[in-house]
Amino acid sequence: MQVLVVASQKGGVGKTTIAGHLGVMAESLDCGPVALVDTDPQASLAQWWNQRQVDTPLFAALDIAQLQSHIKKLAKAGIKLTIIDTPPAVTATIRTVIGVADLVLIPTRPSPHDLRAVGSTIDLAEEAGKRLVFVINGAAQRARITGEVAIALSQHGTVAPVTLYQRTDFAASMTDGRTVQELDPKSRSATEVAELWKYVNTQLGKVAKNSR
Repeated sequence: MQVLVVASQKGGVGKTTIAGHLGVMAESLDCGPVALVDTDPQASLAQWWNQRQVDTPLFAALDIAQLQSHIKKLAKAGIKLTIIDTPPAVTATIRTVIGVADLVLIPTRPSPHDLRAVGSTIDLAEEAGKRLVFVINGAAQRARITGEVAIALSQHGTVAPVTLYQRTDFAASMTDGRTVQELDPKSRSATEVAELWKYVNTQLGKVAKNSR
């Protein structure tokens, strides 16, 4: 089993939306069983999952204090991928969760304020010796700042070659327990999510290969 942690110490960057979408995409491409874990006290991912009309991805309620043990149990149960959503600004929790990660995905919006905020999350990933990947989320079409932020981020780690653009369907799809690819698989947002999962899966594959 591999563990993908979606982390950022800044709120409002789309962690929950990305975690849910990648979980559904992974399942749809037979990369599961997938388990979703919500460590944010706001429980947005859990609330979204409770509205779903299907049982996949699975949802696992874990105790942070026994995280290592719970992760081992998920692996023994046959889970192939666990995706963990994290809270903002709770350093101790994020540090614990990053400690079990195979890959840390750090979403950021293309703004100077968001760019400044990623430093602490980078530090936690590097401190734990974890591979990290940035993904730019909520970008405006043809905005020059998106490219500028990508260049700045690339000085600190790998930037996913897929940008998630600001579209109503992407955010609104989470309101009823579905994802944008389930609502409209031919939409641009669905295509971006598919491309992001393909890239993330490749990165997970590299981690697995290097750990052998």
